[in-house]
Amino acid sequence: MKNLIFINGTMGVGKTATSRELQKLLLNCVYLDGDWCWDMSPFIVNDETKNMVIDNISYLLNNFISCSVYENIIFCWVMHEESIIDDVLSRLEKHDYKLYKFSLVCSEQALISRITKDIKMGIRTEDV
Repeated sequence: MKNLIFINGTMGVGKTATSRELQKLLLNCVYLDGDWCWDMSPFIVNDETKNMVIDNISYLLNNFISCSVYENIIFCWVMHEESIIDDVLSRLEKHDYKLYKFSLVCSEQALISRITKDIKMGIRTEDV
């Protein structure tokens, strides 16, 4: 049975870093960051683009789950509402997988420190 691992949390909490480390630990593992599906210019958030992004995420997850090579599929994204998770899951084909959902949290001060560090390193822009 495949393992589908959702890692949720606010921007800057460490979803990407955690996912990358987890990917190193798990065998036959593929990793998808939902932000990659939003990497567009201009960055426009409306019903059409939201639906497109969920479609793209679901398409990729379905292909990863269907691929015999991968047993562990990591997906990280800001999923601040349960309806986002429900929407993604509702678009997945009927595969045999075990779902794991994790939400990363930290203190406000830690988050400010992490985002400030990212800005100084050029990972994020000041408008976040």
